[in-house]
Amino acid sequence: MLAQAGEAGPARVGFVVNKAVGNAVLRNRVHRRLRAVMATRLSDLPAGSLTVVRALPSSAAASYDELATDVDGALGRVLRP
Repeated sequence: MLAQAGEAGPARVGFVVNKAVGNAVLRNRVHRRLRAVMATRLSDLPAGSLTVVRALPSSAAASYDELATDVDGALGRVLRP
């Protein structure tokens, strides 16, 4: 996960789910799950921040709860002062 302070405005999030994750169906499933996880955490991000979430190949077999735990850990590291 990479975060960068941006200009004023809403926090924005981008996702990278490459072919190493699996076929298109798996990649889209991971993308949808990550998008749902981050939607509930947008209020935790500073205004105007730009965040990129990269899915590793192991995320294809991860449940929503496992992805949420991983995202929370990464956000904790990124947002630490």
